[in-house]
Amino acid sequence: MGTRANRSSPALAVVTEAIPDPGPLVALLSARHPLLFMRNGDGIAGCGEALRLEFRGPSRIADAAAAWRAVMAAATITDPLALPGTGLVAIGSFAFAPDSAAASVLIVPSVVIGRRNGVAWLTHIGTGDLPHPTAFGSQFRATFSAGSLPASAFMAAVTDAVARIDAGQLSKVVIAREIVGHIAADADLRLPIAALARSYPDTFTYAVDGLIGSSPETLIRVQGGTVTARVLAGSTARGTDAEADRQAASDLAASLKDLDEHEFALASVLTGIEPHSSGLVASAEPFALKLPNLWHLASDVTGTLTDGSSALDLAAALHPTAAVAGAPTAAAVAAIAELEPFDRGRYAGPVGWVGAHGGGEWAVALRCAQVSADGTVTAYAGAGIVSGSIAERELAETTLKLRPIVEAFG
Repeated sequence: MGTRANRSSPALAVVTEAIPDPGPLVALLSARHPLLFMRNGDGIAGCGEALRLEFRGPSRIADAAAAWRAVMAAATITDPLALPGTGLVAIGSFAFAPDSAAASVLIVPSVVIGRRNGVAWLTHIGTGDLPHPTAFGSQFRATFSAGSLPASAFMAAVTDAVARIDAGQLSKVVIAREIVGHIAADADLRLPIAALARSYPDTFTYAVDGLIGSSPETLIRVQGGTVTARVLAGSTARGTDAEADRQAASDLAASLKDLDEHEFALASVLTGIEPHSSGLVASAEPFALKLPNLWHLASDVTGTLTDGSSALDLAAALHPTAAVAGAPTAAAVAAIAELEPFDRGRYAGPVGWVGAHGGGEWAVALRCAQVSADGTVTAYAGAGIVSGSIAERELAETTLKLRPIVEAFG
């Protein structure tokens, strides 16, 4: 049962003002309860909680969209800048599965510090002042070990998935595994966040309710009536030198297995966005997107919003995409429940922010770890399985995808 804002929604008083550049946003965060959504140094950082809404169940994202409309309607907003991320905003993260034990959350910070294209701002929501940068805590190292799906079991799950695909039960399924580490309960979580932002600046670095990561995949962005998404599916390791790297990208672009996987992911996004937009255009061919440790097949999607949907409404329409679940969706989600002996939590769910007029940016929570109050760190990575997938290669792919978190916490 979801928690909704309704006629009793709090009447938030929101005031945004321009400020001098505050410097690195990560240094302004709480060491234990960071709130951040940032790329290339620009984004929003939150301190405190003026409002927290939690949702569960199959309609959790739609419930959040409805709750947000009620919160917006009750708020008094002073925002002379009117930029994406100014005024009333909530930072959120949603569970992958409807029956997950993890709560899906929208958090309205008491104070938001933002920066975009050289303009910086401070938003007061309730009480709170501009936080000052504080020194980082002591360095720490987490040593990870296999979770409930060790390497041999993961490869067995991949083999089982390929058999189901070859039997015609489904076309693609994403199988994930987790690894588990431990840090001190009072460790400064800004350290791994800063490491991710430094090593993967072109991705969305985020921190929401203990979920920390850097995602390369835009689930949906709504800005000024324009809808955009970036679809990633199909990947390979970077080459060890310039020539090997070029060859790796070329081989990926020609891989029928990866092109098939990408086609399923792109089709699911187009199907989700199409009822809400016009003039929908996708990349003519997927392109190779370079990350520090991987090449991805990527496609960009752009359209014009036609029905007034918010970024949260569209996230509800899109999740879960074939990039993180499979195709057909229902069959893939059922297979995941049978083949993965763990709760994904908010891994592979939407993570991002929504603004006062329904705009916002939502990424897919990838390359991430959930940090529990006791210092347990659970990191996740998955691989898209299609006909012809080889278990050993899929295991190697998940190891590459886990590398950002392992290094950030190490």
